Amino acid sequence: MPVLMPEPKNTLLGKDTVYKDQYNPDLLQAIPRALGRDAIGDHDFRGVDIWRLYELSWLNSQGVPQTAIGELLVPASTHSIVESKSLKLYAGSFAMTRVSGKEEVACRMSDDLSERLGGKVTVRLYSISEYNDALRVMPGISLDTLKLSDDKLMLAYETEPSFLEFDFTTTQTISQTFSTTVFRSLCPVTGQPDLASVMINYKGQAINREGLFKYLISYRCHKGFHEQCVEQIYHDLREAFNPELLEVYACFTRRGGIDINPFRSCVRDEPSETIREKRQ
Repeated sequence: MPVLMPEPKNTLLGKDTVYKDQYNPDLLQAIPRALGRDAIGDHDFRGVDIWRLYELSWLNSQGVPQTAIGELLVPASTHSIVESKSLKLYAGSFAMTRVSGKEEVACRMSDDLSERLGGKVTVRLYSISEYNDALRVMPGISLDTLKLSDDKLMLAYETEPSFLEFDFTTTQTISQTFSTTVFRSLCPVTGQPDLASVMINYKGQAINREGLFKYLISYRCHKGFHEQCVEQIYHDLREAFNPELLEVYACFTRRGGIDINPFRSCVRDEPSETIREKRQ
């Protein structure tokens, strides 16, 4: 059965907006994580949401424009996520604001986001010249290359966890990483498509790869924020397989100068490496 996330109320998504250019933390809007987690029926998640900002600029003390690439690390334990358009507007409000340097910008952003989201948000700002986060292909065994057999061509385009099943040809315990680049979901407010590459680290009884691929395809018309989609994937895999190790990491393509990368794990709060996928 699909898990439908209720539409958040009173957000800026899909609305005409006046862009402010003076620092204004009141532009930030928080959305309770419980909105998506209540729909799933699960609140037991570890991990982090990694946001990257590519359109961040301000003025130095002399009025000369400065710019940086920002990384925000929002723990999955915060009570809220930040609404993405409000973050874009907030970041844009620094445009004509004079500050002493990127350290001051990072400090203000960390304080403002931490206060509104209910937990310590880490903000790292990099000058363009020092940002060397190379683009790469999502690691793991690609599910995209699977040739689905004729009797496996029944597909669904709204979440269908019944596709998840063990590989009954073996009782072997496996430790493998799977990935796909064809993941798509929809914004729960505007209906706009969100494309992503998804990686799953798994250790447990061998699973049916075709079923896993079909399950991930079934998000194609699902309405949910990035974080909720990853948590639903994590929940469904945990319920279906009870694995020894499970991690789900999604790298969504950029929208409005921002990309969002949720990571959920049963063993750690941050990934061993931050991935910047080729489409980001």
